[in-house]
Amino acid sequence: MKTVSIVSLGCPKNLIDSEVMLGILEKEGYVISDKANASDIVIVNTCSFIEKSTRESVDKIVELAELKKKNKLKILIVSGCLPQKYKSSGLPAELSEVDAFVGTGNFHNISVIIKKIISGERLFEVASRPSFLYNDSYSRHVLTPHHYVYVKIAEGCQHRCSYCLIPQLRGAYRSREMPSIVKEIKNLSYINRLSEINLIAQDSTAYGTDIYGSRKLVELMKKIARLKVCRWLRLMYTHPAHFDDNLIEFIRKEAKVCKYIDLPLQHINDEVLKKMGRKITKKEIVALIQKLRDRVPGIAVRTSFIAGFPQETEKQFNELLEFVREMSFDRVGVFEYSREKGTRAYALSGQVPEAVKKERFRQLMVAQQKVSAKKNRSFIGRKLEVLVDGISEDKKVLLVRTYRDAPEIDGYVLIKQGKAKSGDFLKVEITGANAYDMTGKII
Repeated sequence: MKTVSIVSLGCPKNLIDSEVMLGILEKEGYVISDKANASDIVIVNTCSFIEKSTRESVDKIVELAELKKKNKLKILIVSGCLPQKYKSSGLPAELSEVDAFVGTGNFHNISVIIKKIISGERLFEVASRPSFLYNDSYSRHVLTPHHYVYVKIAEGCQHRCSYCLIPQLRGAYRSREMPSIVKEIKNLSYINRLSEINLIAQDSTAYGTDIYGSRKLVELMKKIARLKVCRWLRLMYTHPAHFDDNLIEFIRKEAKVCKYIDLPLQHINDEVLKKMGRKITKKEIVALIQKLRDRVPGIAVRTSFIAGFPQETEKQFNELLEFVREMSFDRVGVFEYSREKGTRAYALSGQVPEAVKKERFRQLMVAQQKVSAKKNRSFIGRKLEVLVDGISEDKKVLLVRTYRDAPEIDGYVLIKQGKAKSGDFLKVEITGANAYDMTGKII
């Protein structure tokens, strides 16, 4: 009962929870494996943010339950958002092969939970209101490539967007203390030669408001930049209502900060934004994007939108579609609206039919593909610094990223000739481009 494998689903915030669990178990003497079918214990750290992710989580649990039936693993644990989402339902009865369900506020007890399972118990450890917040005293078994890491600066969410379950799944917004974050980054840099640090939270721009009484993101990032442990510092998951001039100026001036902003907007029509509870207007959004582009030359802006929000009219959707065409975002993610029980939007009349949601999703994606292809082609002939992530599965192409590309979600520059190690920085000339990736040659 000493070999442990974890299947981490969903976002980087969930990935860090997985790394913390593995760090705890590694310290206890467990052997960490990346092969579920060769492990005694498998943990599925689930995502249930929307219906699609819930289905993916359940499918993975059922798949692993079959391994357990065949005696290829001894203990199956389900952690994360799925148990938290369905804490009052009959999960244990529906998924009888699972030995323990562990919520988002209980995963730090994973070692004790496993010992109880070995002694014969079946557990449902799910706090009604998650409050746990990890700190630098917890070791992490990092699952990302050695040259980049994610660092969670806060947990939970203080917003009450009408479509979103995060406050129920993750609890109230709670910032980590600055010294703890700084110390964790130092510890991580001792283990790996870091090239890139990615700061994440449900709303990173609100960092510090709960424990320091005001926004302290810039102060935190200054402390991290002074550590001299990486070349790139990337900021993820910002909220458009919380961007201020101080943050924009810091991004402009600090050389280590990637000129890249992850700015989920969700919609642009004022009436829809109000129903969503986004606390910002179209005029303010346009002004913010213009200010970012004016003050930070070359800044890349990634955003996301929801297609088919309840009561979204054809006119409101067309306003969003035109906005995507006009604003020329570097990257856009689109999600079909997912009707989730427990959210305010669930009870709204005028739910958009599935076929209409799919068509609106398609139109937004096609529009952005054209924008992205044009934007990427504008880089042909330019010389850029890139970070090497590794090589393709067929070993034929070097995969590198520009400052415009966050790990795992954005595109690559594909290099067909030349060698380099992951974590290296290179200078390349862009030679070709499509909607998602570019090609280049090493200078």
